[in-house]
Amino acid sequence: MIVSNWRKALTPIVLSVVLLFSACSSKEPSKYAATQKETTGRNAPTAIAKNAEAGGDFNKFFPQGDAGFARVFSQEKKGFAEAKLNKGGKNVAVMSISDTISLPAAAKKYERSTSKIGSYPLLDEAPLKSTGVLVNNRYQVKVASRDPSFTGTDRKAWLQKFNLDGLSKLK
Repeated sequence: MIVSNWRKALTPIVLSVVLLFSACSSKEPSKYAATQKETTGRNAPTAIAKNAEAGGDFNKFFPQGDAGFARVFSQEKKGFAEAKLNKGGKNVAVMSISDTISLPAAAKKYERSTSKIGSYPLLDEAPLKSTGVLVNNRYQVKVASRDPSFTGTDRKAWLQKFNLDGLSKLK
């Protein structure tokens, strides 16, 4: 009698444990698994070139804030630095310098430029509300509007405030 009660009590416990383990072991692959494998696999291209300039090296070439504008550095990583341009506590533009050695297509688009700031090709991307110059066929300097009051004329004026000649000497 004790043996039969013991089996009745143990059967649901064993069945529960078996169901629990079988449910946990049948796992569907993550929808991101293929992308993860592709981007971290052997021979995958690196996102940033090893010889890209350190982002901190770009900071000294940004213009200072003036005439009610405040420059606030917001991002810095290998090959890139960014600063927000604020006026009256409101973000009106974003200024950036990027090393195109990691993304040659960014430099290539300047081949169609018909204007210049100094000796540097200028590209006004009106739909994106950004204007940029290419320095030494490598460093892209951009100003992008974040507020309608900051126009294409303003973007060009702020590009001229960058130390572009100093940036051209960066090796």
